[in-house]
Parts: sequence; C-alpha cells; structure tokens
Amino acid sequence: MKLYQKLFQQMLADNESLFSRFKDVHDRYIQDCITNKQEFNTVGAEVLEVIRKYENQLVGSTERSQYSKFSTQLSEKFWSGVRQLFPKIDFVGVK
Repeated sequence: MKLYQKLFQQMLADNESLFSRFKDVHDRYIQDCITNKQEFNTVGAEVLEVIRKYENQLVGSTERSQYSKFSTQLSEKFWSGVRQLFPKIDFVGVK
C-alpha cells in the first residue's frame, strides 16, 4: 500500500465519528441540497480541516526536498481518494 493510501486510511480511522457523521450529511445533501446545505457546510468545514491536516503531513516533507515537483501529484492522489468517498466535498462552503 502506498504512503498516501496509508495516510488516507489512518485519517478515516482516527476521525471515524466525524467522517461517519459527514457521510450521513453528505448523502442527505445529495438528495436535497437546499434543505441540508447549512449542516453540510458546517460539518464539511470540520472535515476539510482534518483532510488538510493529513494532506500537509503527506506532502510537507516532499515540498522541502528534491522531490518537491512530485508533491502536487501526491496531493492529487490523496484528494482523489477523498473525492471517491465524498463526491460533493468540493461544494463545501460554496454559496
């Protein structure tokens, strides 16, 4: 298993209650985005903080090294896992 996959799994395990709550809100948002928008944005903001924290752990060391050109690709692979699980994650905070 690749490092970004391990970190993604660790992120989900360490924050299981938050991500299960967001999964529920996310699924309701898909069904009715107008009614569930406020809760989606509130819980989604917390989720984004956690995701960015783990993303920074993942790419932080490569950005300062000779492999800095690969940090963008690594970040995109990490976010593809997030988007696969939560397809509407990019809509958090959108007005």
